[in-house]
Amino acid sequence: MSSVSLTKPLRRLRFPLVPFNKPYRVSQRSLHLAPPWLLDDYIPRYHLISSLDAAKKRSLAYAHLRECNLCPRKCGVNRYEKSGMCLVGAQTVKVNTIAPHFGEEPCFQGHNGSGSVFFSGCNLRCSFCQNWDISHQLNGFDLTPEELAEWYMKLQEVGRVHNINLVTPEHVVPQVVLSILHARELGLRLPIIYNTSSFDSLESLELLDGLVDIYLPDFKVWTDKSSKRLLKADNYTETAMESIKAMHAQVGDLCFTGDGIAKKGVLVRHLVMPGMEEEGKQIVKWLAENVSKDIMVHIMEQYFPRAHVGKPLRGKKAGADASSDATAKVRYEEINRPVDLSEVESIKKAAQEAGIWRFVEAAKHGGFNI
Repeated sequence: MSSVSLTKPLRRLRFPLVPFNKPYRVSQRSLHLAPPWLLDDYIPRYHLISSLDAAKKRSLAYAHLRECNLCPRKCGVNRYEKSGMCLVGAQTVKVNTIAPHFGEEPCFQGHNGSGSVFFSGCNLRCSFCQNWDISHQLNGFDLTPEELAEWYMKLQEVGRVHNINLVTPEHVVPQVVLSILHARELGLRLPIIYNTSSFDSLESLELLDGLVDIYLPDFKVWTDKSSKRLLKADNYTETAMESIKAMHAQVGDLCFTGDGIAKKGVLVRHLVMPGMEEEGKQIVKWLAENVSKDIMVHIMEQYFPRAHVGKPLRGKKAGADASSDATAKVRYEEINRPVDLSEVESIKKAAQEAGIWRFVEAAKHGGFNI
């Protein structure tokens, strides 16, 4: 065993001597702090409500169905006896498709897909509906809330999806509430996305409070004229304003975990319509000034003529235009073309000028968005 030589001086650690009466200044360095929208972990909101609150929501769900006020149409019908505008009763929901979906925003679909549940029927009648074959037609199969909850579990356990994405659920909110509460008991652990047209009543959103983690509302048009003509609704814009503000009050701006998957908050979609740039600019300006400049916005460019757009004119109007040019003999002629990318860019520029900066867009680094 070698011995330590005592003849060599020990290496001395040198510390700067700082007088007690003078502050010691540390050299400045840049701090890379996590943004406020980054979560370490996330527990779905429906796991945080008490059993008493869950029982109250069940009772309220049944009450809404007895005198329906789930959307601004406020039909007031007893859905146990007959249906209103949506043509859906009380005992079941009509579902068209349940499957992992890879056509949503990257922060929702991830690598495994978003667990999408496409409900048939809708409380709007958009003339240009991009999901017309689902939303306007009652095609699909009937499910009770309990059966719907079991499908959530299949999406979680078999599909390994990142969330449960409820598409066009405005007219079946009570059944959705009952299904979420039942799925909680079955062991569901995924965030719930409420994917809506924003034509919701405040009473409906209050019923959903505590159960929905992510709100995914559309803000379609700005003027009453467009609302009446294209959506067949008298008060869409005012309703969308109230609804989106209520959604944001519940869950705030969109937040993510470290894997890039959204867990809670609001993401607003706006489908750019041909020739309607000014309405889009008003919408994004309103969002910035009245909701949040940090709100996540998806300015969508995939509009193309669908549903009733471009179909031949009907009735007296068709007869009156019989002698006119053939190109004028179609319905909704003003939006009977794909949207131009310059229209999309002008609305995005207006959003940036208003202070919005969080957009859904392709990754600039050329790789995955998540």
